[in-house]
Amino acid sequence: MNYTYRIYPDSTQQTELLEWLEICRGIYNYALRELKDWIASRKCMTDRCSLQKEYIIAAVKPFPSYHRQQNNLPKAKKQFPHLSKVHSQVLQTTIRRLHDTWDSCQKRGYGFPRFKKLGQFKSFVFPQFKNNPLNGFTIKLPKIGLVPINLHRPIPDRFKIKQVRVLSKVRGTQWYVVVTIESDVSVPDAPLHGRAIGIDLGLERFLTASDGSFQQRPKFFKSMQRKLKSLQRRVARKQKRSQNWEKAQIKVARIHHRIANRRKDFHLKTAHQLCEQAQTIFAEDLNPKGLTRGMLRKDCVDAAFGQFLSLTEWVCWKRGVYFAKVNPNGTSQTCPKCLGTVPKGLEVREHHCPDCGYRTHRDHAAAEMVLHHGLEPIVAQGLWGMETACQVGLSGVDDLDNWRGAGISNREVGKPGL
Repeated sequence: MNYTYRIYPDSTQQTELLEWLEICRGIYNYALRELKDWIASRKCMTDRCSLQKEYIIAAVKPFPSYHRQQNNLPKAKKQFPHLSKVHSQVLQTTIRRLHDTWDSCQKRGYGFPRFKKLGQFKSFVFPQFKNNPLNGFTIKLPKIGLVPINLHRPIPDRFKIKQVRVLSKVRGTQWYVVVTIESDVSVPDAPLHGRAIGIDLGLERFLTASDGSFQQRPKFFKSMQRKLKSLQRRVARKQKRSQNWEKAQIKVARIHHRIANRRKDFHLKTAHQLCEQAQTIFAEDLNPKGLTRGMLRKDCVDAAFGQFLSLTEWVCWKRGVYFAKVNPNGTSQTCPKCLGTVPKGLEVREHHCPDCGYRTHRDHAAAEMVLHHGLEPIVAQGLWGMETACQVGLSGVDDLDNWRGAGISNREVGKPGL
């Protein structure tokens, strides 16, 4: 579990932290260069060589694995004394970071690690601590010293600090620490219980629940786009890499940082409101990357549906609420009352079934279908005698309807706002 705090290093410490980031970036790029050269040397043909260039590496030279590159760090410190300024374990975790990316690329088949340009390497890790580094309003970082910290929430009892990641934001003007804590306590997953709802995400309404409540979508990026456009024009007029150019870039970075903070705060508050509203939540298993390729990509990126679903899953786990994702196919084209197909385009915002006459908002009907898809496998399993949402055996449509409306009065159905 990670806790993020803001730290306030002085000018000397900030200069030292920036120097550490550049040294770690150099180590990362050098290790990646060794890795790429070894791979390229194994791609040439066995009976001929290129007339232009060829990587000459002995065939007996082993693969530059994590342990081999880590063992070469002491030799590199003797050749380059400035590497000794950085803590030894920080350099080791930098090599580990590269090989974690390489291993992930091997498993997925894509995502080969890239070289880090100036300013792209933004964090480094202290992997372990002998004693608790937090002391009141300061945190003790090895070779850096005591740094003031805004400890806005204390570390829980029976938890110990495992590692600390130092993170740079807003072009090195704001600093944070991500404290990883651990405990021997095992937290079981939340079972199916209490009131169940389904949620549908969209652009007209950010969120619509199956009980009729909804949440409008704040336009975080579009509300700041005019100011951001003006600041970016000022950056374009400045001489690149000059002091005025850097000041203008910091202003742009602050706007982006503020937009991201406002969006994340909205997502967390909405997730907590959902947990107060129900004890079982079903959501659509969306493809966030696919949503960023259409003509509405700017609005979809601004809404950040993927981040919201991830945060909602985390909040539900923390608060003991059951959360599951369901297949979104057909949720907006099916009537939740008679389960008949009602085809309609995106421009049609109202659901009207010609068979049963059910009429409601399009997103509300989709949320009801999400709830139906979530409860359908539970009904099929016939969970008799288990603690479920309505604490009855779900063996038919009557039980499904009872669970869908468990604990909801008629006056609350269709109530706007979360």
